[in-house]
Parts: sequence; C-alpha cells; structure tokens
Amino acid sequence: MAQKTQAGTPGAFSRWMQQRMNARMNRKVRRGRGRFMGMDVLILNTVGKRSEQPRETPVAWFPDGDGSWLVVASGGGSRHPDWHANLVAHPGQASVELPGRPAVPVEPQVLDGDERERAWARIAAAQPRIAQYQSKSERVYPVIRLVSRAGR
Repeated sequence: MAQKTQAGTPGAFSRWMQQRMNARMNRKVRRGRGRFMGMDVLILNTVGKRSEQPRETPVAWFPDGDGSWLVVASGGGSRHPDWHANLVAHPGQASVELPGRPAVPVEPQVLDGDERERAWARIAAAQPRIAQYQSKSERVYPVIRLVSRAGR
C-alpha cells in the first residue's frame, strides 16, 4: 500500500534519502570540507518547532561582510524548509558549525525590504542558480542573517 502524502509533502522514501544526504554533508563539514555544488555549506543547529528536539541541517551560506552569514530558505521552491520554522520558533537556541570548527551561537535576523533586496542581489550574483530557483517559485524566499553571539 502506498503512503498517502499531502501535495508538496515528501514521502517516507524522500525523507529517508534527505536524512542520509544531510548526515553525509554534516560529516563532510565537520571534517573541514564544506562545499557542495560550488557553494559554501555550514551546519545550522536548531530546535524542532514542535518536537523541541535538536536538529542539524546543512545549509548553503554567503558572507555578509560583517562576519555574519546569509542563508536562504528556499526549501525546494514550494514551501519554507523545516529549519526555517524551527529557527523562527526558537531563535535563541540556534548555532552554526563551519567546516572543521566548533558550533557558534547565532542570532537569526529575517531580512525584509531594501535590506533583503541588497542581500539577495549579492547572493544572486554569487550563485545565479538560486536566482533561477526563485524565478520559478510563487513565494519570496526568506533571507536570514545569522549573527554570531560569541563574544557578546
């Protein structure tokens, strides 16, 4: 019997494959190799919105010029990824791991207006593939700045 899923919701096999790929990428980042498809990758540590369990997600990042990191909540185009909901629900419990480095606590800032547009222009210039994904989606991808809380 096939598993029923809501439109846009991944089935059990897709979730299993995504978990395996994420675990593999997390191991690579922790070993000091944080690139995938030409993009820098970090591990975003969050707490589940409903489960309140720790979550680790490899996410492409872009430098923000002031030592913070920009990430895009594209989620494959159709909906915000789970890590976005977790980050918004528990912003004070987020951290990032850069290749070969320990976790750093971060403060997420969802960008909007002109600030988002300026950040988006830099992201799209650095990785035109992301701009292509955005052009095929009806929703505007959230751009989040992750600011280090270490040393504050």
